[in-house]
Amino acid sequence: PQEKKLFAIYKQKAFKVAFDLVAEHNKHYNLLFKKIAIRNSRSRWGSCSSKGTLSFNYKIAFLPEHLADYLVVHELCHLKERNHGKDFWSLVSQKVPDYVVRRKELRNFERTFKFPAIGI
Repeated sequence: PQEKKLFAIYKQKAFKVAFDLVAEHNKHYNLLFKKIAIRNSRSRWGSCSSKGTLSFNYKIAFLPEHLADYLVVHELCHLKERNHGKDFWSLVSQKVPDYVVRRKELRNFERTFKFPAIGI
């Protein structure tokens, strides 16, 4: 119940964060995508479908900007490279040269971050 309420409250903010960052970073990559979706996933921060949908966890709204940047660049690069091979990481590093550090920090983020309490 708490999770669903947080999702409902923060979905619009998360969309704006994702939309703005995709627009900013895609000026560099110039990749085609179909749409941006905000989800309430338990275990994923983002995904990129073969049909060109970039999906982001609503918790992107809580990320520090440098981690949200990494997340968006990561998913954008999957539009071109559908795997986590050398070419993929080379693309990511064009915008996020310290992606190794940020990737690790993102993995640790949810364990240490306290989401806001909401009245139930």
